[in-house]
Amino acid sequence: MGKDVIIACDFAGKKEALAFLDKFTEEKPFVKIGMELFYAEGPEIVREIKARGHKIFLDLKLHDIPNTVKKSMEVLSRLDVDMCNLHAAGTSAMMTAAIEGLTREDGTRPLLIAVTQLTSTSQERMTDEILIDKPIDEVVMSYARTARDAGLDGVVCSPLEAGKVHDTCGREFLTVTPGVRFADGDIGDQVRVTTPERAKEIGSDYIVVGRPITAAVDPVAAYRRCVKEFIG
Repeated sequence: MGKDVIIACDFAGKKEALAFLDKFTEEKPFVKIGMELFYAEGPEIVREIKARGHKIFLDLKLHDIPNTVKKSMEVLSRLDVDMCNLHAAGTSAMMTAAIEGLTREDGTRPLLIAVTQLTSTSQERMTDEILIDKPIDEVVMSYARTARDAGLDGVVCSPLEAGKVHDTCGREFLTVTPGVRFADGDIGDQVRVTTPERAKEIGSDYIVVGRPITAAVDPVAAYRRCVKEFIG
């Protein structure tokens, strides 16, 4: 898979999600199904959206003891998603177990990426509340190296950090970046953000965009603008 815009379908339920996707009569956007929608509707919403022809990033951010994560990934591997994730803070043992669980009998598996630090996390919050006193860039790079060494395909990071991740872990190591807003848009609860065009320049492989598209007056036009700015 190459560069793409992933729409965060953070809806309360199936009705809202499918009504949103029905607006796209020409495109089949890559979509993210996160905790809100998955917890409301369960695995069936994944199957239904996949059957409509969409690629799916299942964003559940697993973080538990290695055996629990392994068993959970075995379940998720049967949903035929294209990408899923976990928290890098769960350590290399957890990430290695996740890959084992996610890999099917035929050797195939979805892309697996690790969350480094959420884009809502500032340096101050990381230091004062999580008690990590290293610079946030240094922490993200350390998590990225650990994920790469554990065999993962990439990380979730701020678009501001994508270029540094590639410098640290290689060009083929994927960067999936939320925290993307249009230049004339509201950043909401995000802290480490940039525009689609700037994310492209820095080196993001995939950008995850939610409210700037889903809350737009014309979501299809907003999606097309995002694709044009990020991919060209």
